[in-house]
This record gives sequence, C-alpha cells and structure tokens, in this order.
Amino acid sequence: MKNKPLRAGIVGAGYIATWHCDAIRALPGVELAAICDKSLGAAQALAASNGAQAYSDFETMISEAKLDAVHILTPPDSHRDLAIRCAEAGLHCFVEKPVALSAAETADMVSAGRKAGRLMAAGHNFLGLPGYRRLKEAVASGTLGRISMLEVNWCFPLPPLRSGPFGLWLMRSPGNLLVELGPHLYAFAVDLFGPLEISHLDLGKPIDLPGGERRHQSWRILGRAGTVDIAFNISLVETVEDRSLLVRGSTAQARFDYGSDVLITRSENTADLILNPLRVQLSQSLQHLREGGRNAVRQLASLNRKSPYGLSFAGTLGSFYESARSGSALDPKFDMAKAEIVMRGIEDTLALMPKSPAPVRATGTPHPRIMVIGGTGFIGRALTRELVARGHDVRVISRGGTGPFDDIADHVETVALSLRDGDGLARAMQGIDTVFNLAKSTDKTWNAALANDVGVTEGIAEAALAAGVKRLVYTGTIASYDMSDPARKITEATGFPDNMDDRNIYARSKAECERRLLKLRAERGLPVVIARPGIVLGRGGPLQHWGIGRWHGAGAVRLWGNGTNTLPFVLIDDLVDGLIRMMETAGIEGRSYNLVGDPLMSGREYFAAIEQQLAVKVNVASSALSLLFVVDRLKHVLKTGVLRKKGLTPASLKDWKSRAHLSVFDNARSKADLGWAPVSDKSQFVKEAIVEANLFGF
Repeated sequence: MKNKPLRAGIVGAGYIATWHCDAIRALPGVELAAICDKSLGAAQALAASNGAQAYSDFETMISEAKLDAVHILTPPDSHRDLAIRCAEAGLHCFVEKPVALSAAETADMVSAGRKAGRLMAAGHNFLGLPGYRRLKEAVASGTLGRISMLEVNWCFPLPPLRSGPFGLWLMRSPGNLLVELGPHLYAFAVDLFGPLEISHLDLGKPIDLPGGERRHQSWRILGRAGTVDIAFNISLVETVEDRSLLVRGSTAQARFDYGSDVLITRSENTADLILNPLRVQLSQSLQHLREGGRNAVRQLASLNRKSPYGLSFAGTLGSFYESARSGSALDPKFDMAKAEIVMRGIEDTLALMPKSPAPVRATGTPHPRIMVIGGTGFIGRALTRELVARGHDVRVISRGGTGPFDDIADHVETVALSLRDGDGLARAMQGIDTVFNLAKSTDKTWNAALANDVGVTEGIAEAALAAGVKRLVYTGTIASYDMSDPARKITEATGFPDNMDDRNIYARSKAECERRLLKLRAERGLPVVIARPGIVLGRGGPLQHWGIGRWHGAGAVRLWGNGTNTLPFVLIDDLVDGLIRMMETAGIEGRSYNLVGDPLMSGREYFAAIEQQLAVKVNVASSALSLLFVVDRLKHVLKTGVLRKKGLTPASLKDWKSRAHLSVFDNARSKADLGWAPVSDKSQFVKEAIVEANLFGF
C-alpha cells in the first residue's frame, strides 16, 4: 500500500541509538519496528521504551521483522559486512559515522547498494542542520563572494583521553581519533568544495595513556579543495567549546556554529568611516539575537526535541526516508559515495602521521586469582595497577578485549566477554578467589536499569556462586543515601529507604543491586562485601565531575546547592587501598563500607584551590535545588503527558537536595574494620586531587 509506513530497524543499542529512535518516531510515515543488539537486555530496554521488537541476532531480525530500512550503529569495524548484508536482503541502509575503516570498505558498501538498487546513506548528521543548509545556499549563490578559505573547528573536550574508559574503539589506536571525529569535519569541506588534497599534519598536546601508549590531543590539518584553502583544527583538551565553520569570501565571511545551529555573517558595507564599523557590529548583534531567539522558541515549542543535535538527526533521517518513500536518489551529501571521498581524505591525512614506536608489551603468562569487572575505567584501572604493584595477577573483563595494560601484560589478562553471558562469566571465574564488580550502566528508565544494571549485577553474582568465588566486592554508591538533611550523620547503619521510587534512576538502581546481593547472601551464602565510594578525585579522574555540580563546558559549573557544605571527597589512591583491604580482611561478608575520606573541603573551596594552585578560574555558581525540583517535575509532566514517553520516574525534592551531599559522613567503620587511613592533611589532599591530577589534559 502506498500509505503504508516504512518499517525501520536498528542494530546496536548504544548511546547514539536513543537519538535515532527519537528521530525515527518523530518522522511521519516511519515506524520503528525492531532493535537488535548482541546484548538482548540492552535491546529489550530500548525497544520497550519505543514500542519495538527486540532481537539479539541480526539475521533473525532482518528475516522476521519485515523491515524496509536498517540503521547500523555498531562499532565501525562491523559496518561494511552488516551494510552489504542489508543491501543483499533488499533493505535500505543508514550507516553511522565513521561509516567504515577505510575508503575501500566504503566503496564496497557503495557497490552493494547500487547492485541491490537500495539506498546506502552515511550518518554525517551535522549536514542535516537547518543552519548548514542556509550556509551552503549562501556559498552557492555568491552571497559571500569568491571563497578563499574554509576553517573547520572541533574544540570539544574528550574525557576518555584522560580518565578512560580506554577500551573504547576510538582509543585503541592513534589514528582512530581522526577516523571517529574526522567524518563530521571532512564531510563539511567535501560537500561544500569537493575532494580534498591534504598537505600538512601537525600534532600537539600529547598525553601518555596507562600502558605506555601516546595520543595527541590537538590536530592541525591543512589542505585544499580546488582553489579553497582548508584548515581543520581539532582540540580535545578541557577547553571552551567551539564547533564551527568559518567561510571567508571576498564579499563576506560566515561563521556557522554547528554545535548550536547558529549562522552569523559579517559583510562589507558602504557607510562612511565612522558608521561603517558600527553597522558591522550592529548587524552581528541583531543576527545573534535572531538566531538565539529562533533556537529558544524552536526548542521550547518542541519540548527540547529540536535541540541542535536533535535537529541534525531529524534533517538527515528525514531526507533519507523521503528518498526511500519516493524512490528518488539520495541527497548527494548523505550518499555513501560522498562518504567514500571523505574517507579518502582521512586516509590521506593518516598517511602523514609520524610513525610512533609500538608500546613495549611485557611478556609472560599471568596466573590471576583476582578478577576486575570494569577494569578499564577510572577506578578499575587504578585498582588493577595497584593490585599488580602489590604482587597479584589480575583478570580484567572488557567487552572489547583490550585494556591499557601493555606494560604489565605479564600480570594482567584481558578477556573479552559480555556481562550478560552468565556461563562465560562462570568459566572466566574458575580459579578466581576475588571478584571486584565495578560495572555500572547509565539508564533513563527504570526498566532499562533493571535490565542493564540490576540484571547484570545478579548475573555476575550467580556466576560467582557457580564458580565458588571466595569474595565478591561490589561497588555501590553513596548517592543511594538520603543526604538531604544537614543535621544527619550518615554511617553504614543509616540504610536506604524501603521505597526508593522517588529517587533518581542511578541511586535507585544501585540500591536495588545491593538489596538483591544481600538477599543472595542471606539465602545462598554469597560472599559479598559492598563498597560505597564518595566523590572520587585524583590523577586520571575527570575535571567535569557531576557529583560536584552541573557542568556547562570546562569553564563553568553550577554547584548542587550553595556549595558551602563539606563534600564527601575521596582520593583515588585511598579508594583503591580501601577496596583491596575489603578483599584482604577476613570475616566481613555481608557488610558495607562508605569509602569516604575525612571531611576537608567544600565545593567552593575545591574550585578556589584550583584557581590558587593552577591559576585557572572556573565560573562557579550556586543552584536553587527547590527550583530545580519544580522544573524537573514540569519536564516530567510534559514528557509523559505530551511526548508519551514511558518508564520515566520523577525525582523527589529530597533527591535533588541529596545531590548537594548536605549530610555529613562518618567513616569510622571503614577505619576500624579495615585499618583504612585516608589522607587527612588538606595540603596533601590538594596536591593529589588538583596539582597532580592533570585536570585540564595539559
């Protein structure tokens, strides 16, 4: 039937899938029918909130779901084969960037799409922004005059370079950073001016990863497209965000902020010497007012569904599905053939990279009796290294099968394993005495948290029981406590409320994990000990720690509350020492420990110390928690009543106040039972938390 909706499927239920789901659901005549992921729980959680069918097997999805199009959102090394299989199955295909690992792989997808007579689109979503369409029209119409130069900027912090996790695909080799980020930038240049000739590459701001590998946090790339000089600037340190295009022409120059969908032009005028600069500035001021007002009205009217990033997906996918519905050719800027040109430019750039020596990999065979789940993250990485320093061999579970441990590979065995594979976990735990479970998930609905956090935690515990593990150390969070009362002193005996329906998903989920683990302890003797870390600081940790406040880039933070109460900070080295003591101390099964350092510093004092020690001023503001609560409740009503989103639970006023950590913590039990002695000297704390922490990446 002509009016029958197109059925869309998604393979890969990670972070970016949520944006695709929202965009698909907003498109008329398109139905989100299926979501597939190797982790069935992840697929089910996303499918449940989007009215779709969940699958764990790709072939089963494309054979049963009766799809018209598939979105491929898996790691890039799988894109080529999945896209070709989709084309062979008669399905249109939309591939997230980077579309492939090379121009040759991209060419294979182009060929498969043409052979099957199906659309093969590239997910260069920023090309779908309304502001970009206006910029391209200005370039094509001659409004800017004869174009001499294009500058493309991506100045946006990349925290994994400093705090992990280091198992992500983009971290696995130096060139992956450009393969991951470059498609956005190169796609602009190629779409505006054609194929690129790359002439120069300069790398700067190196950072050494754990394990000895080096990555560069600034990239300066020069080239040209026809007669237009091209400069790409990439900066990944903690910096003011600038994701923009600057097009310089003979008549005017245009700056397009694609992070905010704002287009501002500056042109010559014919006024006299005095009024000329005034007209220039007034013109730009009025344009800023127009652009800001347009975006504010658009986001308010759409209940934030039309944020700049959301608009980029709406424009890109809208064009894709319009072509699928009408049978017309793709807009060239989204066609995979254009992506092949983009990938060729990236390959030419990588060819200019200096050869760096391969990291020295320690040789030898580990004989681990300790397992760390979540070992490539901030805490897990530090824990693994300290365990090795104390003479232990460690087995690290990592979904990607890699980790930052080449220099101690004779003591660390990294195993690729899904945390939903109970049998695989039980086999991996054979011969293991202690398991540290540091895994966590970030979920937006309670059903998703039950699948991705609670279910996974129970599965790990079941595997530990099956394998006869002697000690399971689980990391919960102090966020599960009610910390809203400044007069309350929190100890391990304080406990959590029986009903936590009014708490944020993370706090509630972690508390539920603890409850189920302790039930297994009572019913089946699970040898579990629970750690609840405070706000963890130290080298390898992030600057933008959301336990302190709501960040607005690297230079501004709105504290939870007024920021004058003492925060439950803990240094990473102290936390790791506490975790190891929880492994070594006998007779503490079934107990929990708040690994919170001695009270030393408030949020405002922390940022004052950053300014004093590093000469860096961060714009710090207070927040009215009661107002944030009211706004959150209003958003909840709109999301559930107007947008019909399911599975959302509003946080209570106590929950919002708890984010400020108003209550005081007592760490006496950790000191008494474990012999734990966290840093109590303020100057030493400042040294480790700030001076030596490399907070800004350089």
